[in-house]
Amino acid sequence: MLVLRALGLGDLLAAVPALRGIRRAFGGHRVVLALPPALREAALATGAVDDVLPAEAPGRAVPSLEHWAGPPPDIAIDLHGNGPASRDALAVLTPRRLLAHADPTRPPIWRPDEHERQRWCRFLASYGITADPGDLRLPAPGTPSPAPGAVVVHPGAEAAARRWPHERYAEVAQRLRAAGHRVVVTGGPAEDDLVADVARGAGLPPRDVLSGGLPYGELSALVARAALVVSGDTGLAHLAVAHGTPTVTLFGPVAPDLWGPPPLARHIALWKPGPPGDPHGDAPDPQLLRITTSEVTTAALTLLHAAAREGDHVRATAPASRR
Repeated sequence: MLVLRALGLGDLLAAVPALRGIRRAFGGHRVVLALPPALREAALATGAVDDVLPAEAPGRAVPSLEHWAGPPPDIAIDLHGNGPASRDALAVLTPRRLLAHADPTRPPIWRPDEHERQRWCRFLASYGITADPGDLRLPAPGTPSPAPGAVVVHPGAEAAARRWPHERYAEVAQRLRAAGHRVVVTGGPAEDDLVADVARGAGLPPRDVLSGGLPYGELSALVARAALVVSGDTGLAHLAVAHGTPTVTLFGPVAPDLWGPPPLARHIALWKPGPPGDPHGDAPDPQLLRITTSEVTTAALTLLHAAAREGDHVRATAPASRR
């Protein structure tokens, strides 16, 4: 079986519920996921796929899959998009059965107002495959965290439209440090300058500046064992949700109703309602810029204080240890 989802980390994690539904429905098949090679480790960590087929194209375009070396897939599933381009990339491999939104024999089922996790579960349901949009948690990573218990501030994003100004991230980090919390800043392989700007503005020591793009295993461990993740609408926010880590996520071009975290108390999605923007635009979205540093700091401290109270309660109610 070949599944196409050749997008980013956030897209992969939003598709985990659908991938697990596929895994359960086709337990006798070897599930191969076509996606960018940099996401191989992340894909395998979901436990929903057996192998990956390296596949990527500039932007969010549909990659060619003609380097598939095996026999025609028994089943091919398009989780990439709703158009003929992604369907045809799979169809050229002549699978015995092809599941796609762009299926001329079926009515359209694409809804632009639907959350991404729900979208792909409902798509599979139209083919009789059950998937739970809430089935998104990842196993705890075995790699040690480079900064256990820290607040992770991640200022980067694939597109400028989803990047809150670095000066504001630095101010939030500075305030959280003043409140007694350790703060580390992270970024992708091409975001060293951005990370340095935030670190300099916040006065972070070198040990708390995690630049260069951490390997996935180390990044996953950092996020899984963090006290909180503060970021824009990007892959790291989805990774934190998948590990059950509290998040403050800043939304701009796209509403959290479409890409946000589940409605749980440990997640705060900040968003200023307004006309939808281009999530791949080359300038910060106006709605994103309306979010203030005070709002972000207050949200972060609210979650940190709640976690501290919960920890105190657990310690107070735990049975006494026995020698």
